Amino acid sequence: MPEIRALRPGDERSQFRSGTPEFDYFFQQFAGQNQFRHHIGATYVAVEEGWILGYATVSPAHLECEKLAESERKRLPNYPLPVLRLARLATHEEAQGQGIGKALLRHVFLLATRMSADFGCVGLLVDAKPEAVSYYASFGFLRLDPVTGEAPLQPVPMFLAIKKLARLV
Repeated sequence: MPEIRALRPGDERSQFRSGTPEFDYFFQQFAGQNQFRHHIGATYVAVEEGWILGYATVSPAHLECEKLAESERKRLPNYPLPVLRLARLATHEEAQGQGIGKALLRHVFLLATRMSADFGCVGLLVDAKPEAVSYYASFGFLRLDPVTGEAPLQPVPMFLAIKKLARLV
């Protein structure tokens, strides 16, 4: 299994191809800037023999309590709640189907668990591409917004509570 670690300034990103051009462009052009210059997110990479097999970008965020399902709101205060946002998750085309995405997601679960213990985090938030909704649902993520005929290309906000997430780790 590849090593999962934080992106480094010298990592070669220009050849990364996931099959999703906007994710590739983000990784090649902005992941480094966002992490090293602007400090607005952190990217973790799965690396094997110097080759980047996939990446996950995360950032701290907040979620309005009323967005959560009633069952998730129990005993939570009615103000913005700290969460970890999974902004991007992508696997190189040649490494897809080998568990790289799942390994990166597990790493993000560990980050959220650590964030919860260190300074507060009620869960993990992801804006899933419509074709990835069932993938995230298989881990227990729940849709935040009810299905109301949204445009098919719009991301679908999904949430996984820290208690459920901790059981997956």
